[in-house]
Amino acid sequence: MKKLMFFLILFSIFGPLVKAEDLKLAPNAKSAILIEASTGKVLYEKNADEKLVPASMTKMMSMLLVLEALENGVLKWNQVITVSENASSMGGSQILLETGEKMTVKDLFKGVAIASGNDAIVALAEASYGSENVFVSHMNKRAKELGLKNTNFKNPHGLDTADHYSSARDMSLIAKELAKHEIVFDFTSVYEDYLRQNTDRKIWLVNTNKLVRFYDGVDGLKTGFTDGAGYCITATAKKNGMRIIAVVMGEPTSKVRNKEISEMLDYSFAQYETEDVLKGKSLGKYLVDSGVYEYAEVIPAEDATILKKKGDLFNISYDAHINNLKAPLKKGDVIGTLKIKDNGKLIRNVPLTVNKDILKINFIQLFLRNIKDMITGNINIS
Repeated sequence: MKKLMFFLILFSIFGPLVKAEDLKLAPNAKSAILIEASTGKVLYEKNADEKLVPASMTKMMSMLLVLEALENGVLKWNQVITVSENASSMGGSQILLETGEKMTVKDLFKGVAIASGNDAIVALAEASYGSENVFVSHMNKRAKELGLKNTNFKNPHGLDTADHYSSARDMSLIAKELAKHEIVFDFTSVYEDYLRQNTDRKIWLVNTNKLVRFYDGVDGLKTGFTDGAGYCITATAKKNGMRIIAVVMGEPTSKVRNKEISEMLDYSFAQYETEDVLKGKSLGKYLVDSGVYEYAEVIPAEDATILKKKGDLFNISYDAHINNLKAPLKKGDVIGTLKIKDNGKLIRNVPLTVNKDILKINFIQLFLRNIKDMITGNINIS
């Protein structure tokens, strides 16, 4: 820690002299990776593609699927789930669910995000896809969609099971996708809370990620420990608009895990910064063919940022390549690309989308629009 602080003090005085490799970050971890979330740029890696046991970091993929089920209307936050015998029988970390107990999706999710409840995530898995096994098959399908090359899930919770593995790089990519659903941080950033308030089965939840309380800016994401995995964590912190994701796997103790992940975060925030190329602005309004709205506002589908070392100078320009827009359109549909350049050299492509859903116009709506246009003189009828 002292060596790291010495290098970072040197940086603050003399500029960007320090390389991650010089610091030998995460020396006790079996594998590690450090990325900036908006660009996916890797800042440091160590054995990042080695297949290892991920323990409860598995739950990041499970939480991602649950949040997607909520966004797709399959689940609702206030929906009441009846706990199955399968869910209540889970060992390891749990929120002490009983067979037949009823609990809302929100409280179950809280039990996963804060206390890493194995019973809670199985209950949510069953509610999302009908059975734990089907849920796991969708976890693996989603892993392929995200391009994960060294991951295979056998359960939604992460208890040691044969052929259940992942890598530091794959964990960081799951975390990157999960971080796009910002509501997750409403849960993972909470240090302590309660379930079953005002009952004789009240339970105190304390976040397994102590950095939420002790490292400024940390708001997630997931710790892990089993005998097979050792101590693991995927941590994320945000400062000055920049989100960093750091992963370590196979640490010897929780104390070493937290120390080394903190050093990785320290390095990132001391050395790097992001710049929003569009400064939060849209790319303007574009005509939509056959839409209930004639024009759509085009925005980046993800942060249009560049990552740079502090003190580096960039000559940034960008070009927007936008397809012909035709309804129906949904927010999130990719309708073009923002090409970001430094001194004319392409450094990043950012997908573009529309700022709201646009349905296809029906005959009556089109007729009324034409009448309005004739009255206001927006069309030529001669």
